[in-house]
Amino acid sequence: MELTPFIFSPEGLIAVLTLTILEIVLGIDNVIFVSILVGRLPQADQGRARFIGLGLALVLRLIFLAAAAWIAGLTQPLFTVGPIPILDIHQEISGRDLIMLAGGLFLLGKATSELYLKIESPAEASQPKAAKQQGKDFAWMIMQIVLLDIVFSVDSVITAIGLTKDYIVMSVAVVIAVGVMLWTSGSISRFIEKHPSIKILALAFLLMIGMVLVAEGLDAHIPKGYVYFAMAFSIGVEMLNLRFRAKHPENGLR
Repeated sequence: MELTPFIFSPEGLIAVLTLTILEIVLGIDNVIFVSILVGRLPQADQGRARFIGLGLALVLRLIFLAAAAWIAGLTQPLFTVGPIPILDIHQEISGRDLIMLAGGLFLLGKATSELYLKIESPAEASQPKAAKQQGKDFAWMIMQIVLLDIVFSVDSVITAIGLTKDYIVMSVAVVIAVGVMLWTSGSISRFIEKHPSIKILALAFLLMIGMVLVAEGLDAHIPKGYVYFAMAFSIGVEMLNLRFRAKHPENGLR
């Protein structure tokens, strides 16, 4: 990619603004995932885990942007599954499809296990752990964040390449977007932990995002607008619910 002063032109500034907004919207699922995970850590480690997790997201996105041609090549079919007449399956699988499938299945499994701990075994989730075990948990948590960062980064970079080929524009938009996510992640984490119903809702979002990733990996494209509208509507209803319970604690919804 040629490095040009395009970013300083009106078109370049509009491209940066558009791509930044898009990257922030696409990063919502990343922030939710990080917020849910770090909530399992001791309070003293949560800020460090958020910084490392989102910092790695930034590094991965910049690396993938530098390898934009290779990332774009991930959309080329690697092999074909089928035809399987009974199931009517004849599917071309690309590198991106494999990443989406693996990430979606991982997210489905993780969200399901977190829901189980939250609903069926809350005592186990809140049980204090030894320092050695906490260190292992921290390392495993960072590894999980990195795995999902790879999935979200590939999708994010492919979207960015579709809007502009200018490396500086893409890099500036990604840095701003991750900076905004890092700045808001602490507040989002605290809000989720403070309101148990919001945490359940956030885990439900992760289940939905996992299903969307699996569908994307099988070339069943679901318009992202539908997904984000469903999330925004659910959040709006829950905000009304929280406000009602705050004003009328004696008549809390059951």
